[in-house]
Amino acid sequence: MGAIADKIKGTAKQIEGRLTGDRIRETQGAAEKTKGKIEGAASRAVRKVKTKVATARARSRARRAARTY
Repeated sequence: MGAIADKIKGTAKQIEGRLTGDRIRETQGAAEKTKGKIEGAASRAVRKVKTKVATARARSRARRAARTY
C-alpha cells in the first residue's frame, strides 16, 4: 500500500484506539503511520538518486560530444 494510505490508516487506527481505550490498536496505528513515513522517505530518496544519476549521465554525454579530436 502507498505511503500516504499507510499514514492515513495509521492515524485512523491510533484515534480508534484512543477512543476505545485499546492501547494495542493505538500502538498498531502508530506503527503503521511510521511505516508510511519510512516508505515515503525511501521513495523520495530513490527519486533523488535517479535524478542525480540521469543528470550525471547527461553531463557526461555532453562532455563527450563537445570533445574535439
